[in-house]
Amino acid sequence: MPEEPAGTEGSPGRRAGDRGRYGKLSREKVLVCALEVVDRDGLSGLSMRRLGAELGVEAMALYRYASGKDALLDGLVEAFFLELEKDLRDLEKDLGGPEKDLRDPEREDGPRDGPADAPVPAPDPVPGEAPPGGWRDDLHRIALSAHGVALRHPNVVPLLATRLLSTPMARRPAAVLRGDERILALLASAGMSDRQTVAVHRAFTAWLLGHLLVDLRAMDDDPEEPDPAFRIGLHRISAQELPRLRATALAMADRGGPAELAAGLDALLDRFG
Repeated sequence: MPEEPAGTEGSPGRRAGDRGRYGKLSREKVLVCALEVVDRDGLSGLSMRRLGAELGVEAMALYRYASGKDALLDGLVEAFFLELEKDLRDLEKDLGGPEKDLRDPEREDGPRDGPADAPVPAPDPVPGEAPPGGWRDDLHRIALSAHGVALRHPNVVPLLATRLLSTPMARRPAAVLRGDERILALLASAGMSDRQTVAVHRAFTAWLLGHLLVDLRAMDDDPEEPDPAFRIGLHRISAQELPRLRATALAMADRGGPAELAAGLDALLDRFG
C-alpha cells in the first residue's frame, strides 16, 4: 500500500524545505533519526513519511539524502558500521593504539617483577574479553565491539544479512567497505597469503554474522509475561511432535552473549593457527 503524501491536513509541523525541528537537515541527521525510529518501532515502523514527521519536514525533503526506503535501509547498515568504527577507535585509544600488545608489561597495572628478558605470562582468559594473540586479538576486538553495537541496535542486525545479500560490494556504504579493509589489512600484515586472508575473512565474517543473528533472534512470545515458560510461549510447542525442542526451549531462549561469541571464534580460528 503506497505511503500517503506528507504535508497533508493534520500534519502542520512538516515543511516542504529541508529545515525541520532540529535545524537544517543533513545525511547524518536523517540516518541518526532513522536509527532512533527503528530502535523504537522496529523496521516495520520506518517509512519516509514517518521519518519526515519525526524530523518535522515533508517526506519529499528526505529524498535529497536518501532516494527511497532501500537507501534508508542501506543507511542503517552504514550507521551500524560507523558506530562500530567509533567504538574500535575508542578501544584502541584505551589500549594505547592498535599495535599495543595486551600482554605489554608496562600497561596500566604496572611493570612485572623478575628479569627483563623473562617471558611475559599470558593473563587468564576472561569470558567475553579478547585474549591476547596478535591478529586473533584484533579479530576478537572487532567481534566483541560488533556484538556491543548489535545489542544497542538489535533491529538493525537482520539488515547486515539482507542488505549485503542484495547490494553489490562496490555499491555498499563506505563504512562497510572500510570494515572489510580493516580485517583484510590486519590479516595481510600478519603475513598471510591472499588465499589465507580471504579464507580467514570469510570464516570470521560468517561466524560473527551467524552468532549475532542467532543470539538476537526473537524468542519472547509475550515479553510482558513474568513466567519464563509462558513468556516464550512454551505451551504452543507440542511435547509429542517436538520433544527435544520443548525440553531445551528455555535454555535456547537465554543469550550466549560475548562469552560464547569469543569461545566459538577461538574454536574457529584454531584451524588457521
